[in-house]
Amino acid sequence: MPLHALRAATTLEVDSPEEVLGRTTKLLQTLYERNDLTHDSVISILFTATGDVTSAPPAAAARSFGLVDVPLLCAAEMPVAGSLQLCIRLMLHIESDKPRSAMRHVFLRGATVLRPELAEPGDDLL
Repeated sequence: MPLHALRAATTLEVDSPEEVLGRTTKLLQTLYERNDLTHDSVISILFTATGDVTSAPPAAAARSFGLVDVPLLCAAEMPVAGSLQLCIRLMLHIESDKPRSAMRHVFLRGATVLRPELAEPGDDLL
């Protein structure tokens, strides 16, 4: 089965464990819904967070979401002057028979500015 990667990102209002876990869970839920994913299709997830996100690891949300046997990794986003703050990004690797063109990446809340052409109506409010 072909291997694909999905990109996603969201922003936080504040750096708190509840916000990190809640926003990361919403990001995963939206990826799952838009791409008809199951836990068995997920191979691994790489999470990054900007340096101002320190209260909780985004991978903890994936574990609570049920991804208990999937390799997860958290890393720091490269600090770039003027870049988006309080941002969590992920790259999710999946097996899927769908063509690459059918993959739906997800950019929510303030992260819609990263890839506005991929944002769907209302994504800035999720």
